[in-house]
Amino acid sequence: MANAIAPARTTMHHARDAMTDPLQGVGKGATRAGDRTCGLGALADILSATCHTLPVPTRPDPAQNHLLAALPAAERARWLPALEPVDMPLGLVLYESGVAMTHVYFPTTSIVSLLYVMEDGASAEIAVVGNEGIVGISLFMGGETTPSRSVVQAAGQGFRMPAQLLKDEFNRSGPVLHLLLRYTQALITQMAQTAACNRHHSLDQQLCRWLLLSLDRLHTPELVMTQELIANMLGVRREGVTEAAGRLQEDGLIRYRRGHITVLDRAGLERRTCECYAVVKKEYERLLPVATAL
Repeated sequence: MANAIAPARTTMHHARDAMTDPLQGVGKGATRAGDRTCGLGALADILSATCHTLPVPTRPDPAQNHLLAALPAAERARWLPALEPVDMPLGLVLYESGVAMTHVYFPTTSIVSLLYVMEDGASAEIAVVGNEGIVGISLFMGGETTPSRSVVQAAGQGFRMPAQLLKDEFNRSGPVLHLLLRYTQALITQMAQTAACNRHHSLDQQLCRWLLLSLDRLHTPELVMTQELIANMLGVRREGVTEAAGRLQEDGLIRYRRGHITVLDRAGLERRTCECYAVVKKEYERLLPVATAL
């Protein structure tokens, strides 16, 4: 009898582990824009291993990106021929630290995470960019490269534009310059507030802030996110995220199953989070046109 029960117990343990985190034992590797085979560490592999995403439109609409939608008519007409629609699968690395950028990206239905990766492979997210903005501000700010890495954290679509064309548009010193500078200030606010939040607020509050920022950019209550992925984004241990997510689930704020997080009570998340989420949200709304406000 004991021998008959043991396999069943083992199966139950495996099923329970899979429910807790389907990514145990994931190997190393990543995808990169233009190179799908280079190894870039565990984080991007975690991203690519979770690429079961919701259906997306076959072709993105430039107006889905709020910065593109906010362009004056003359600039929009000039930009449209240069905007190339691109698929942005989960785990795609758009930029590596110190590598010259050839394009800027305008997400429409995807989210890109800006990460700082340490020498030992540990990482922490410094900002997220979705349909409110642009990935690649160092190009028009004059830096050409960045010490951070840009990785797609939520699969979807977007547009890209050649780097030189964007720099030329910025140097015209017209409405594009002012729009991009205001966006850059909003992004810097998000980065600064993220640093303060990670230092002074609880993991529960950080997780709520992170979920809300993602919801704002996806406009859906469901996120395809494993606990290990979130832990890498927040720069904490997976066990800490497991406990924090468990508390949110017990309180009826989210439902987590097999790498899918469904937000059940957004208002509850907003009450539970710290002031950092509201600070970032208000700054985007203050600096950017109504069409681009989150």
